[in-house]
Amino acid sequence: MDFQQLKEDIISYSKNIGIDKIGFTTASAFDEMKNRLRRQEALGYQSGFEEPDIEKRVHPDLIFDGPQSIISIALAYPSKMKDAPQSKRGERRGIFCRASWGTDYHVLLREKLSMLEEYILSRVPEARFKSMVDTGELVDRAVAERAGIGWSGKNCAIITPEFGSYVYLGEMISNLPFEPDEPMEDRCGTCNKCIDVCPTGALVEGGQLDAQKCIAFLTQTKGFLPDQFRTKIGNRLYGCDTCQTVCPENKGKDFHLHAEMEPDPEIAKPLLKPLLSISNKEFKERYGHVSGSWRGKKPIQRNALLALAHFKDETAVPDIINVLEHDVRPVMRGTAAWALGKIGGEEAKAVLTKAREREKDEEVIEEIEKGLAFFN
Repeated sequence: MDFQQLKEDIISYSKNIGIDKIGFTTASAFDEMKNRLRRQEALGYQSGFEEPDIEKRVHPDLIFDGPQSIISIALAYPSKMKDAPQSKRGERRGIFCRASWGTDYHVLLREKLSMLEEYILSRVPEARFKSMVDTGELVDRAVAERAGIGWSGKNCAIITPEFGSYVYLGEMISNLPFEPDEPMEDRCGTCNKCIDVCPTGALVEGGQLDAQKCIAFLTQTKGFLPDQFRTKIGNRLYGCDTCQTVCPENKGKDFHLHAEMEPDPEIAKPLLKPLLSISNKEFKERYGHVSGSWRGKKPIQRNALLALAHFKDETAVPDIINVLEHDVRPVMRGTAAWALGKIGGEEAKAVLTKAREREKDEEVIEEIEKGLAFFN
């Protein structure tokens, strides 16, 4: 088998099926990444969403029998929304990050990887694969960096010369011995814009992220948002793009290469008040196809309350009162209480005072006290 010719044929085929970048690397251990992951763990910077076994994250041979190479792919996604609706008084809107525009990228990348597998099998019937997108054991960025897709930026994203950091990543371990591609030179240089503007200081230094402070992570948690971050998330419902939007390498980068990635403006930038009363069924029907729905409606609804507080939207007070008085979930009632205090007004104060007498949950009572403290 002429594996160099096969590699060239795979590259050609990948372009035909809409893969925007493809790279090849060895299946050797990711030793440098192991050191970084150990450091993350020691500092308590992990999100908790990762594969817990660091060895599996850096040793392909622990998750695949006889690995010879890894193929990395990237799909470019849009950075600008066409006909984006405006947020205005009485009709305030939240925002989903760009990685949650259009169809869930996990689905799209798995489809491309599956097509790639079928093509390779048609050429090499004895080929074996293990494909992963985001939720697999390997670190997508480490694979993409070594495969020459792009360099690992100070914002912890892979940055490509062609598409900036607006790319989704996936990879495929295989038992075929492809020649590896050369890694790309780091082009961040002395630029620190992403570090300087990170809203919560989650980018501790170039390439070092404290996930526990990262807004993208915080918007996906289900409990009460820590006090110090509540005024930082603004109107973000899911994810955060700040460290990407300020990156000079992303200036002018906006690619609309995949119809499935085009956002529905009313879903990517939805009205906030209707979110507070949306049913599970409605949420699944409306948002179930986007990646930002994976944790269910609770984090989105909690973030919607914080966004309404951010806007000090007095028109939302009746909706927020309804949450405080009728929602069975303590996190929602408590966040509603805090939001009412933040928005202010005599009606909010009176409702909070009554709620303090009625509420039985200690955490919610604590949030009611925080809400009332705004009036002191």
